[in-house]
Amino acid sequence: MQIKPRQHLLDIWQAIARHSFDGGEWQWGDWGKESSVADAERLLCLLYPATEIPAFRLDDPDTTQEDVQQVLKKAGGRLDIPANLVTAAADFMRTHTGEDKRPTFAGGYYFGSQDKTKELTEEQRRLGVVDSYSMSITLCLALLGFLKVYETRTRRSDIRETIAELRAATSNRLTAAMVSLLRSFVVNVFDTDSSQGQTLTELLGQQRLSQRQVLNKFQNRFRALRAAINESVFLGIDVQEGLKDENQLFECGFSWTMVKDAPEVETSEPIGPQPDGVANPVPYLYFTVVALDGIQDLFSDRTLTLGLLNTEQQRLAESLRLRWELTQQYWSGIARFNADRWPLEDIPWRTTGQKLESEYFSLSVAAILVHDLMRRRATDDDLTRTVGVMERLAERGRITSRMVRDDPIVHALHNVGVVLPLQGSERLGPPMTWAMTDFSAQLLKRTVQLCTLSRNLASHDRLLRLAEDVFDHMWRRRIRDGEGVGLWDNIHAAYPDAEIHQRRVPVSWSITERVTEVMVQANVMYRQPPIRSNELTELAKALLSESAHLLGNEQMEPAPADAGRHGMQLRNIEVKLRRARTLVEEQPGTAYALTLDVLGQLDSLARAREAADRGV
Repeated sequence: MQIKPRQHLLDIWQAIARHSFDGGEWQWGDWGKESSVADAERLLCLLYPATEIPAFRLDDPDTTQEDVQQVLKKAGGRLDIPANLVTAAADFMRTHTGEDKRPTFAGGYYFGSQDKTKELTEEQRRLGVVDSYSMSITLCLALLGFLKVYETRTRRSDIRETIAELRAATSNRLTAAMVSLLRSFVVNVFDTDSSQGQTLTELLGQQRLSQRQVLNKFQNRFRALRAAINESVFLGIDVQEGLKDENQLFECGFSWTMVKDAPEVETSEPIGPQPDGVANPVPYLYFTVVALDGIQDLFSDRTLTLGLLNTEQQRLAESLRLRWELTQQYWSGIARFNADRWPLEDIPWRTTGQKLESEYFSLSVAAILVHDLMRRRATDDDLTRTVGVMERLAERGRITSRMVRDDPIVHALHNVGVVLPLQGSERLGPPMTWAMTDFSAQLLKRTVQLCTLSRNLASHDRLLRLAEDVFDHMWRRRIRDGEGVGLWDNIHAAYPDAEIHQRRVPVSWSITERVTEVMVQANVMYRQPPIRSNELTELAKALLSESAHLLGNEQMEPAPADAGRHGMQLRNIEVKLRRARTLVEEQPGTAYALTLDVLGQLDSLARAREAADRGV
């Protein structure tokens, strides 16, 4: 199924308007306001495309396009849509702010209990989570840019007052989310003989290298990074001492929430008292990827161009950017630890902290590698090998291959998903869990990101085919009836023979938001110049040379009886040749086609002249 970002986004927006608006007013529904993560994801389904794609802009009613107005008609008229979005966003900010005026980042019903006989406590439900911190950064940046334009377009005094309140709350929430992410960053140091050390050395050695060989290679590869972390990031004394010992292994990344005993971050912004951390100082692959996604929005072109960050937020953003860089370098180095065979290619990946293995973790490491490949110029070898990993993950995940009877993969990746134990949560009640069921959506997102990055024709073609296959799978999983029609996630539509676990929530805003992100990324991909083929460029130039020569020869011939018509044909040929010359470097295929047409027309003129000469 071809990915058509404009049409698919319009379909998604129409489904959201049907689901979340009633008479032009935003309706949270039964599950709204129960999780800051889900509520932020729902708002981003509208605000992210509206602020990233000019054709979907809603902040200037005079430029809102007709088809966009049509699909959002349940959200109100052209002038009402941005006002209703502002009202919904203001309600979100009020809902997810505590009585002490401090922004809250509750995971809510996204949290699960490891002991099915015990319910989580209200305090546990209200715990912040890295998903919410990261999603809040993206949402707040989208909102600040939206408000910057819309406040100059509206004349409604009530909306102007709401905008002023919303801007202050949004900026405050952005700062609080950045501070919370800083306090969720962790470096975990451990001995090679510990269970974590043994898991990591086995993962990196792949039964080809001894523990000593892995340690020596680890020391050499990460010596500079180890020093950079120790010098640049404030860590506890024990961790700093451990990093100085090169016989110790380490991991860095983000935990699931703020780490226990994490020091408060000094800030002049009025974000209120900073809550105590809960998580054990162990990085999680999933939450690390989520954090990296949000952090990179802080230094996007849009954020810098619109000047969305104040001075204090810029300082915090630099601190987060440093951790972003360090984390990228670490996991990219781990993924490609051995040049002959990457640990990433040894699917499934095994985590050291939680002692789990799954294709989902392989995808998480691949996602970080994609971040790194986008940050620096990727080699063709890196890109080709990463494409191979993506293709294997799609096959192993039963997306491009059929499921078998009683297939455990469908249950483990798509239905119940990968369930993470949240270490440290037992301090407040029953041990908590976090389930990831968005394997397909994440695979689609990373594939389209790689496709945008690739300038290699063969790799780009493979990635585009894979993206279309995964998107076809995702599009089948839309809900077909009920209140969430047109949204996600109906797993049974893709796996009709699987025993489907009944979801508690009728709409998965997590998966819906990720598909929306993919459409925005696909728009970026299609807006890029096509990949240039050197071979086709040379052929097009050769054809241009021949065409120009034949045209000059034709212009030397005496004009036929119908000189007017003949002259128009020659002028048309000249126009096409000029067009072909301007395109030959960037779009050699188009130049090739234009020139072939010119050659055909010139040949027709030559044959007509020959026939006329024979007739005489």
